[in-house]
Order: sequence, then structure tokens, then C-alpha cells
Amino acid sequence: MTILHIDADCFFVSCELAKWPKLRGKPVATGMERGIVSALSYEAKYKGIKRGMSIIEAKRVCKDIIFIPSDYETYSLYSKRMYNIVRRYSSEVEEYSIDECFVDLTGLDKLYNKSLSQIAKEIKETLDKELGFNFSVGLAPTKTLAKIASKWNKPSGLTIIEREEINNYLKDLEVIDVWGIGPQTSLKLNEIGIKTAYEYVNKSYDYIKTRLHKLQYEIWQELQGNMVYKLNTNLKDNFYSISKTKTFTPAINNYDYVFSQLSKNVENACIKLRRYNLAVKSVFFFLKTQSFNYHSFEIKLLRASNNPIEIIKEIDKKFRNIYSPYRMYRASGVVFSKLTKNDLCQTDIFLESLKNDKLERIFSGLDKVSKKYGKHSIFLGSSFKAIVSSSNIAKTHRDAKASRECFKGETSKKKINIPYLGRVS
Repeated sequence: MTILHIDADCFFVSCELAKWPKLRGKPVATGMERGIVSALSYEAKYKGIKRGMSIIEAKRVCKDIIFIPSDYETYSLYSKRMYNIVRRYSSEVEEYSIDECFVDLTGLDKLYNKSLSQIAKEIKETLDKELGFNFSVGLAPTKTLAKIASKWNKPSGLTIIEREEINNYLKDLEVIDVWGIGPQTSLKLNEIGIKTAYEYVNKSYDYIKTRLHKLQYEIWQELQGNMVYKLNTNLKDNFYSISKTKTFTPAINNYDYVFSQLSKNVENACIKLRRYNLAVKSVFFFLKTQSFNYHSFEIKLLRASNNPIEIIKEIDKKFRNIYSPYRMYRASGVVFSKLTKNDLCQTDIFLESLKNDKLERIFSGLDKVSKKYGKHSIFLGSSFKAIVSSSNIAKTHRDAKASRECFKGETSKKKINIPYLGRVS
């Protein structure tokens, strides 16, 4: 077996730099809407910026850092493009996360009449060129070794671990840096005298079997070059997160309208959750002002849900914490994270379970209506102002276009001025 691990370098920020090339070479961080560093460029890392820092703290460390809001929809699109490119070369692809995957290259040297290292290099170069940012890749006999290889020479590295060279890569590698070994396991291994991956892999079979658990035994085998972890090549039907935003023109400070736009975002995000049978546990919402400042709040739901009524009810409790009638707003948005399969959600109270089952049937029916008659054919009352406003805008432009069509040919006889009706809010 020969496994390729592909890992996008600084994926979220790299997507932003691909959109905005003028930011290349500068310290950039995403997370402006949250007020903290969510992801950062290598230039920002070199300046001492770390994930989780507040904007204020990050600016103390690096005055010229550039903060931008996260755009999860764009990141998902880039992720799909990444997987589409990789599948040109092999159908055996495991979508491990939004920005990394495993690829089985076994036997492709004969198919393409190229060495596996040449194929790995070509995949990397194609990804770099077509997506506009760098990837680090590692080629090795197992998934665990391939993960070690892809991290060996970041950023934009290509590392190949041949079977006979495995020990060279393990001798100075701390066990905590091995995929699958966390802090607790690392501490346990350190206590019995195992500090490096080399010391770990060179322990005898009997030593490992009698002192460690099954997972550590499997990692021990993988580090020796024996494939234990097979690729899961099922198409990924899960998401890292789901986000929906809406910019409205002109900027406005009307409480009901701004909340209605936020409610519509929640409805749209929940439609996507239900489409993939998912539920959300963490809801982050924000408002963007006319001066491009962000005001936000994060809510931890008591149980995972894809019910917009339930989510909007929780947002309503916190909305006044970030809304001010003295600010003009130009956008709202929600980000759903900590997603889980909806069938895994449980409720402890029987009556609450019945209530949720009833609501699920209702929204299932609404989704069928929307599929047949169009999105938001039926919608929540809390989204009324946003959806009616959108309908008025569309109708306004249709009416203006129809008016112009009616007067075609008449302009040569008589000059007719048709006013631009603008946007209705």
C-alpha cells in the first residue's frame, strides 16, 4: 500500500488570500466577526500571533495585523474543488476534514506510467496552481506515516517516507506529535520511558501488547509500516460548519428588520442542516455595522437541533446584547458549528421528545413544499420583514424591466423617462 496525505497550508486564510491577492505576504487573520483569531497566515505566526487571541491582544503583538471576517461558505467551495482535483487521479480518497485527505496511490504507477513520487508531485502542483495556494503532502506506506510526512516540511512540502527509511523520521519525533496520540497517552508513554516515536516503534510485540491498549498497538503497527487503518472512501455528507449571511442595502437600524434578516439566515442554515440530516450544538450570530464593525454572540444549545424555532428563540434572548438603535447595520449572519448527525440527538424528557418529533414532521413537510414551489414559500413570522422585503425588491426590478419593455420603440417618437425605483427595504 502507498498512501498520500494532502494537507492545505493555513487553509482558511489561504482561501482569503486566493480571493484577495493583495493581502499576500502580510500578517492576516480570520475571525473578525468573533473578535478573536480563528485562523492566521504564516506571516502572522512568525510575528507571534496565536489562535484564540483577542483582536486587541493580537494588535498589541503585531500592530499591522489585518483582520478579516470568516467566510465558511467560500471555504466549503474551495474544499470541494480540492477533492474534485484529487479524484482526477484516484477514486480512492478519504475526505478526512475540510482541508485534508488521504489518497490510495497503490498501483497507479502502472496506470499512469509514472513513479508514485511523480504522481504525488503532480497532484500537489495541480492543487497549488488551480486553487492559488500551497499544499503540503506526504507519501508513505500507512496513513499514520503519511501524516508525519506531510507535516515534515511545511509549508508547501513534499516528503516521501520509504519503508527502509522509516526510522530516520521517527528517531527525533516526540510521541505526542504522532497522529492518534494525545496528551494523556503521551504522558503515559513518557512515564514508562517512551519519549520518541523511534523508542515506541522499536519496543517488542510482547511489550506493547502487555502494557498498552488496542489503539496504541494499532499505532505501533502503523509506525512500523503495516497498514491497519483503511481509507474510508464514502463521500462525505458532513460539514465542518454551516454559515449564512445577508448584506442589506441601504444600512438600517430598525430592530424588527435587522432581527428578521437574522431569522431568515437561521431558516436558510436549518434548511441545509435538514437536507443532510444534521443538527447544531453551537450557534454564533453577528451584526455588521455600516462602519464595518462586528458585534457578535455565541450560544451553546442544551441539545443539538435543526429546528429554526428553537434556535431563533435562543437568539432572541441575546439579540439585545449586541443590537443598538444608535448603530446602522448593513449585514447579519449565523455560523453553525459542532454539527452532529440528527439521529444521534436525544432528549431526556418524554413530552419534549414528542414535541420535537412533531416539529420535525412539520419542517419535513415544509421542505417538500419549498422543493416544489420554491424556497421560503412558507416561512416563519420572525422572517416576515426580510422575506417580504426581498420579494418587493425582485418585484420592483421586474416591474421596471417590464415598463422599459412596454416603451421599446416609442423612444424615437417621444422621450419617456422611466424612474429607477431602487431597492425597497
